Amino acid sequence: MTGSSHIPVLLEEVMEYLEIGRSGVYVDCTIGLGGHACEILKRNPEAEVVGIDLDESALLEARNRLQPFAERVKLFHADFRLLPDLDIDFSLVKGILCDLGMSSFQLDTPERGFSFNRQGPLDMRMDRRNQTTAFKILDKYSEHKLAEIFRRYGELRQARLLAREIVSRRKIKKIEKTTQLRRIVEEVCRWRPQKGKIHPAAKVFQAIRIEVNQELEGLSDFLEKISGKITKGARIIAISFHSLEDRIVKKTFVRLAGSNDRQPLLKILTKKPVTPKDKEIAENPRARSAKLRAGEKL
Repeated sequence: MTGSSHIPVLLEEVMEYLEIGRSGVYVDCTIGLGGHACEILKRNPEAEVVGIDLDESALLEARNRLQPFAERVKLFHADFRLLPDLDIDFSLVKGILCDLGMSSFQLDTPERGFSFNRQGPLDMRMDRRNQTTAFKILDKYSEHKLAEIFRRYGELRQARLLAREIVSRRKIKKIEKTTQLRRIVEEVCRWRPQKGKIHPAAKVFQAIRIEVNQELEGLSDFLEKISGKITKGARIIAISFHSLEDRIVKKTFVRLAGSNDRQPLLKILTKKPVTPKDKEIAENPRARSAKLRAGEKL
């Protein structure tokens, strides 16, 4: 997949809430293929972008896409949660974007194993240096631990039943492919396609992916630390794609806005999460679950 076919989610809303007309540095914490970053650089010749991503393949694509603006771009192959420790002058930072979703590049690459709609190995690592894969989790985790992951990260009603079936089947034949896992999920959950219903495999793949990449760990701490680093008027935007992440972002923003009698660090700019318009969803169905929340440093 090429960068040109990548569609950045909530593009105009991101530009608006970041206030990208200001000169300074904008940090894209999960730069992916560079869609949002490219637009910032195009629209503001006085903007610089710091891009971070755990996925080295995506980072290479972003580097190619942003080549026309190379002198205004700095890229890091790192976990965005390490941003507070990177060599960046935070007094120059005007905006920080955390797009917490999967990129189309990742979903549409079968050998990465992120999509239940494509046959590939059960991998799901954002960072190939990570030793934990989806296969290892399904092959080694106990029934109890698997059930907890499916329940906690996938909010799956049949979590215990699915965990029991996986442990039973792996004794006979290893579960190595995305299509194998999908078939097991469909059997256990007695899946029949229905309009408006989410495929249970989507929940299961989400749960395993979160566990592989430890996606929820440290998100709240990151938002708190980075709010302490940036200067007055700088903005933070978080785009989440499932309720678990959105809940963490919402609660952290509320806490940073001064609940519980603490000194406020942020002003919340979005009373309710901003969601894609019908036109965007029609053009990019993967945007349908996106929720944007924004805050400004006080």
